[in-house]
Amino acid sequence: MQPAQPLTGRRRCDTTDRTMETVDQQDIAEGLAGLGVRAGNALLVHSSLSRFGHVKGGADAVIDALLQAVGPDGTVVVPTHTWGTVNAQDPVFDVRSTPSIVGLVTEVFRARPEARRSLHPTHSCAAIGPRTDKLLSDHETQVTPCGSKSPYQRLMDCGGRIVFLGVTLSVNTSLHALEEVACVPWLFDRFQMLYSVDYDGRRHPVPSRRHSGDMLRDFEKVEPVLEARGALVKGQIGAATVRVLDAAAMRDILVPMLAEDPFLLLAARPAARERARFEEWRTGKD
Repeated sequence: MQPAQPLTGRRRCDTTDRTMETVDQQDIAEGLAGLGVRAGNALLVHSSLSRFGHVKGGADAVIDALLQAVGPDGTVVVPTHTWGTVNAQDPVFDVRSTPSIVGLVTEVFRARPEARRSLHPTHSCAAIGPRTDKLLSDHETQVTPCGSKSPYQRLMDCGGRIVFLGVTLSVNTSLHALEEVACVPWLFDRFQMLYSVDYDGRRHPVPSRRHSGDMLRDFEKVEPVLEARGALVKGQIGAATVRVLDAAAMRDILVPMLAEDPFLLLAARPAARERARFEEWRTGKD
């Protein structure tokens, strides 16, 4: 895939503090096509609406552009996370009403009548398209957020792509899935009993291991590797930098690296701390 060139014919509107691009649904759909998105693709989309500049039609235009880009045979998935609001003190997630905390596009998307949402209490996703059930079903059976039956791993299995609209790899939840695949030792630090309420109002217990709260990540450090290996391409749509990442290729590249260095995705300070703790444990065990 070749990176898309900046789109031509965009409008500009001057504001008091910056020049804003104006894009519409067609601009976004064409930009995605230029980055290799094709009809029939399955996409997991992380987004920031404001990064485009001004979008004519707002969040709905972005969603319609994504659906246009993949066509009726494709499927669009967005994260609708609630990890910041569902916890031991407030343990109930309602698939029908608990709002997403990861951006306006995701909240508008999950509210569409044709959208379905997985039942995981902290890391749910919503989807529209023919692969919805295959990607979302049984997510609530996972004790961990990104296990083998999560949308994150299933997207890798079905040859899907991860799209970053105006955001960086810092929000790439699928890297947590790779941390699970690689069994990194520091990933979880507590257990909570949470509950999911389904579309029929039934309440399901979901035993949940929670991500370690003090393990700051540096996911962006792997972008040069993914780009050099041909797994990731970048382009521009409006004012937004857009990245498209082959999910299976990401797994094939990074899991061996994590097996060699389990601390790869941590930021420098926690990585140094955890390496020292591991070395202390290893030498003490010997």
